[in-house]
Amino acid sequence: VQLQASGGGSVQVGGSLTLSCAASAPTLIRNYHIGWFRQPPGKDREFVAVIARSDGNTRYGDSVKGRFTIQKDNAKNIVYLQLNSLTPEDTAIYYCALDRHSARMQIYQGAYEYWGQGTLVTVSS
Repeated sequence: VQLQASGGGSVQVGGSLTLSCAASAPTLIRNYHIGWFRQPPGKDREFVAVIARSDGNTRYGDSVKGRFTIQKDNAKNIVYLQLNSLTPEDTAIYYCALDRHSARMQIYQGAYEYWGQGTLVTVSS
């Protein structure tokens, strides 16, 4: 299993970006929970969002709720994270990850077995 995160870049405050997480094998996105996490400079990695394997339910971290949207395209085997109303506090390396074992969506990093390489988002004022 390989995950490829992309779409990061530099934006100004209030701007938007769309991150993508592409899985290496067909049906991975359909069959497993996919989460996004981020690690701001000098801080610990934190939960951002997760989308469920079966029904596509979603869950968000408190700091991004209402601004970020996670979606998936099962046919393309890609999960997207739409980032809106960005602030400097959103500056971080963003990682996507796959949880093979949990029955329910998890916000804890330990539940995720496979991780992408990360993509950097920089928000400047």
